[in-house]
Amino acid sequence: MALLKRKKASITKSVTKTKDCSQLRALLIADSAQDRRCAARDLIGCPHASTSLLEQLACEQETSVRQVILSSLTQIGDQPAVTGLVHCLRSEDVSLRNEAIEAMKHLPEAVAPIMANLLNDPDPDVRIFSVNILESLCHPAVETWLIDVIRDDKHVNVCATAVDLLGEVGSPAALTELNNLKQRFGDEPYIQFTADLAIRRIQGG
Repeated sequence: MALLKRKKASITKSVTKTKDCSQLRALLIADSAQDRRCAARDLIGCPHASTSLLEQLACEQETSVRQVILSSLTQIGDQPAVTGLVHCLRSEDVSLRNEAIEAMKHLPEAVAPIMANLLNDPDPDVRIFSVNILESLCHPAVETWLIDVIRDDKHVNVCATAVDLLGEVGSPAALTELNNLKQRFGDEPYIQFTADLAIRRIQGG
């Protein structure tokens, strides 16, 4: 009898561990935050997981669940996940925008092919958010993207955000465009200040 009991317990545990994808999608919209967290974690590997996670992210109010959803999206890192995170940059929800920015920082290879488009988005706020993503994006083109921003962008706040970051990651390759930026925004005290600061840091001053 003891053997039978152990076998039954083992079978039950196995069934619990192998919920199918349809069950996980149902749990993702359950009333229980714990169920939603578990589903968001376990959906990785299911077909169209990114789509399901993004649909729930759009309406999820529980911070801990959103964090697990975003963690799963970064682990999946496919095109739908990246596209959905970009869409979050346009959200009116400040917390969601910031969470999307942090998630995208962990997807350098997936984000890199679309970064040029993001930095040329018609919305200056999206361009600023994109520069913020570059802050921790471990990619060799970060400085090149920032130099392109301060050379080409017409919006002072976008350029100011890029200059702040160049002061941390810039090399002598950025010096010419930093000086050009000072001339282009000669009447903007903050640009003068932050560009001078970036130049001094790059030159080791």
